[in-house]
Amino acid sequence: MRIHLGIPAPCDRPMALTIGNFDGVHLGHQAMLHALKLAAGPLGLSTGVVTFEPHPREFFSPADAPPRLTTLREKLELLGRAGMEHTFVLRFRQALAAMPADVFVSEWLVRRLRTRWLLVGDDFRFGARRTGDFEMLRAAGVTYGFECFSLSSIMAAGRRVSSSAVREALVSGQLELAGQLLGRPFFMSGRVLPGKRLGRTLGYPTANIRVGRRVPPLSGIFAVSVSGVAAAPLQGVASLGTRPTVCPGGDWLLEVHLFDFDRDIYGRRIHVDFLHKLRDEARFENLDALTRQMDRDAAAARNYFAQHAPF
Repeated sequence: MRIHLGIPAPCDRPMALTIGNFDGVHLGHQAMLHALKLAAGPLGLSTGVVTFEPHPREFFSPADAPPRLTTLREKLELLGRAGMEHTFVLRFRQALAAMPADVFVSEWLVRRLRTRWLLVGDDFRFGARRTGDFEMLRAAGVTYGFECFSLSSIMAAGRRVSSSAVREALVSGQLELAGQLLGRPFFMSGRVLPGKRLGRTLGYPTANIRVGRRVPPLSGIFAVSVSGVAAAPLQGVASLGTRPTVCPGGDWLLEVHLFDFDRDIYGRRIHVDFLHKLRDEARFENLDALTRQMDRDAAAARNYFAQHAPF
């Protein structure tokens, strides 16, 4: 997949296109991408996705923006895995926020992206003050010569699939439900960085991934599987949060203890699937109390895997 930062020039080939934030690339998004590929082939069109960075809600109201389900890198990896040929990442800033909907269509969709087939969600809105909608796109398609379609909501686990529904499941600790809506386990990925080695002194060496400015939609202690370390995924237990016992008020950190594994993996990029929530994060009186709880957490995670093998 080719990744384009913006749309600097008209595309080489006409495009079958979809537009959206695609946070999480959940089952609804996957259905759109699949429909796009099916349409593009017989028409001889390239497949393309237009997405935004940052999320528009982060631009308009950063303090109230919802937690992201995927980083930009993770989202791009998922779009590539879905078979998209091009992804156009548009920097969402004031100029784009103020762009009239008709200009977005004529200049970007038609002239630069050479759109011939367009698919959007049934609730898609765009342009300054969100004045553009599906009916406007369909009318523009008649004028400019592209077909426009909308995809109805996808249902799973008895509810409408959406990024908001996935977040709600994660916040409430319903990882299995979140996985049903995503079509895969919720995951986080990153590079393993050196820590203070406290976990090793307590008998639980961990692979540490800094969360940075991203505030995840979940926290606590989890049974996880980890890819990127061995030929097959490894089982483990993970802590995601601010470590109130050892670092009150500290930054968010993902700490993963891999069962029956003791190799140096500093610098390795790993993929962590969150499979089951064991408990909420808690503060303990001292390190001895923390270690006893870690023993219980590891036993609970091993018990989970014993009951759910193969995971």
